[in-house]
Amino acid sequence: MSRGSSTLSSLLLAAALATSLAGIGCAEHHARVYDPYYTDYHTWNNDEIGYYNQWVVETHRDPHRDFRHLSKEDQKEYWTWRHNHGDHDHDHDHDHDHH
Repeated sequence: MSRGSSTLSSLLLAAALATSLAGIGCAEHHARVYDPYYTDYHTWNNDEIGYYNQWVVETHRDPHRDFRHLSKEDQKEYWTWRHNHGDHDHDHDHDHDHH
C-alpha cells in the first residue's frame, strides 16, 4: 500500500470514528428504570432527573451521586418520596403485566 493511500485510509477511519462518537453524545437517552417497591417503571428523562435533584436537595444528599450508585435503602427512600411528589399519570409507566 502506498503512503498516500495509507494516510487517506487513516483520515477516513478517524473521520468515521469521530462521526460515530459525536452521534453517541448527541443521542437522547431515556432509560426505563424499574421501581421494585411500587412495581412500576419510570422513564429516566429530564423530568425524572429534576425530581431526583429535588430529592437530593431536600434530603441533603450528595448532588454528584448517580441514582444507580445509591444504596438499596436510599433508592427505596427516593421511590417512596417520588410517589408522593409530582403527576403520576404522566411521569412514569405502569407495568400492568407484572402485577
